[in-house]
Amino acid sequence: MPCVGDWLNNPLSIVRGFFAQNAPNSDWEKKVTEYFKEKLKENNATNWVPSLNDIPVHYLKPNSLVKFRCMIQDMFDPELYMGVYETVDSNTSARVLHFGKYRDVAECGPQQEIDLNSSQTVTLERQTFYCVPVPGESAWSVVLNHRFHAYISASQARVSPSTSYTPSRHKRSYEEDEDMDLHPSKQKEQHMGNSSGGDIHGCVEPKRLETEAPAGHHLISPNCSPPLDLNFPLPGEKGPACLVKVYESWESFKVNDVLEVYGILSVDPVLSIVNSEERDSSALDPMECMDTVEEQRVHSPPASLVPRIHVILAQKLQHINPLLPACLKEEESKTCEFVSNFMSELSPVRAELLGFLTHALLGDSLAAEYLILHLISTVYARRDVLPLGKFAVNLSGCPRNSIFTEHVYRIIQQLVPASHRLQMTVESMNQSRFIPHKDYTANRLVSGVLQLASNTSLVVDETQLEQGQLDTTGVRNVTALGNLITWQKVDYDFNYHRMEFPCNINVLITSEGRSLLPSDCQVHLQPQIMPPNMEEYMSSLLTAVLPSMLNKFRIYLSLLRLLDYSISDEVTKAVEEDFVEMRKNDPESITADDLHKTLLVARFLSLSAGQTTLSRERWLRAKQLEALRKARLRQQQSVNGNEL
Repeated sequence: MPCVGDWLNNPLSIVRGFFAQNAPNSDWEKKVTEYFKEKLKENNATNWVPSLNDIPVHYLKPNSLVKFRCMIQDMFDPELYMGVYETVDSNTSARVLHFGKYRDVAECGPQQEIDLNSSQTVTLERQTFYCVPVPGESAWSVVLNHRFHAYISASQARVSPSTSYTPSRHKRSYEEDEDMDLHPSKQKEQHMGNSSGGDIHGCVEPKRLETEAPAGHHLISPNCSPPLDLNFPLPGEKGPACLVKVYESWESFKVNDVLEVYGILSVDPVLSIVNSEERDSSALDPMECMDTVEEQRVHSPPASLVPRIHVILAQKLQHINPLLPACLKEEESKTCEFVSNFMSELSPVRAELLGFLTHALLGDSLAAEYLILHLISTVYARRDVLPLGKFAVNLSGCPRNSIFTEHVYRIIQQLVPASHRLQMTVESMNQSRFIPHKDYTANRLVSGVLQLASNTSLVVDETQLEQGQLDTTGVRNVTALGNLITWQKVDYDFNYHRMEFPCNINVLITSEGRSLLPSDCQVHLQPQIMPPNMEEYMSSLLTAVLPSMLNKFRIYLSLLRLLDYSISDEVTKAVEEDFVEMRKNDPESITADDLHKTLLVARFLSLSAGQTTLSRERWLRAKQLEALRKARLRQQQSVNGNEL
């Protein structure tokens, strides 16, 4: 058997060994999966595996083991491949069995030919996912994930770029990009020093060029055809897109799932031939030929731009916060110890976070309380079409000042692993693509702004909204945004029909008056301070908080939304009796909706204190908060006479 290091550097040799020992018995495939599963359970073994999120593809060894943290943007049709095939030596007539799993191109020696009529040939099926980095992933999450894997040895993670697939794009590395986010002055210097070029076909000396996606969606394909659209949901996204090929249990995954996959990196230059008019039809399996040129370009892009990963292991991620254990549901000793240790210091962390957000909201502690409840909210169940646990908040009374709302978003961005700020203007509503739609010519799902991963924080800024006319696209976008908030679903456009895709997106709406969009809770901001220099005041908040405390805020918000919660029969009865009394005292203003909203506030108030059951004390506190919030809204209504 190969040496231990080969499971990282040359995993196909491990697969080949199991195949040779066990073929044609299909048990060899299970043994391969179990082997790598056990290897990755070893101490810190997952950190040894190079990540496509951190390392440009041309620094990674072809056919090495890699991992990728991603969201499924689209699912292509299943494809057939030769799971087992037989070659014949043209000189000696010797026959050899080969495996086709985890490969894009058949393994065939110089004097060997594939016997397509062999009785040993086994045709199998695999599923291809088009995957992109998690949309809106915060810079701190990306940086921390990178730091955790930065000690990977250079021999495992990086090699000299192959001249056969060096792309002709002048882009800095992913690591350099993160550094430049912190030090913008370096950008000009980098631009000045990166003016060399190289021919994609190797006619000129190849350069060490990066393979990260640019700020836009488009990359220039090596055959000089129209730009390749990487189909990122959000504008300005960076990172690699990958074709992820899954061999087992692909029916358990769905579009928009966030995965971490471990598999074999395939960047064979022959894959790029599919996009060329001069491709040799015998180079690839004829079954993989597509119907249209557009479909060829989308489904078989150059491997140097869109690498392939042949999945050995894949898991859905509960969260993408690198500060938390990957799976908090597992009752492993380390996970339980992590949770119990953090819970022991929960109270001071909450107090610090409340103070921090109070300063961010200009001294308004009530708004800060509701913002905490909003940030830990999540859809925990669905009853028929009703999503339970959503808590969309409309923060009204915001200054008509883009600096304030922009900095509120920046603070949220520093607290949650994934977020996006949507500036709601007539122009953006009319011009943006919110709803993903099916392109039948290219046979792909074209992404939209609302194609987001679960638990993404979406901040909708209405403060810049002015009078104007919405066109058909604008009306459709506003309707889609309202449906997302109300029903936590987005209706994807498949031309001939709409298909519902459930989601779990935390929506915060900032506005001057009451929002035009629906919300679960309106909190009117009452600033206690109005700093003369808003930019300076808001910027100083993040610089003042200690990095260690900031990390505790991040753990706090991610951990609490994953906790289970229940209400005992005794407390349920007490709440019902209390509600009956409230109705007696004020039958006109107290409704069933008020009960539902107060129970929701009580739920997140309990969780925010680390309590997984509702107590009498938390119920009374929830009633108090709701009374204060409603009183503030009535006061605002009497001041300006506007409808709440």
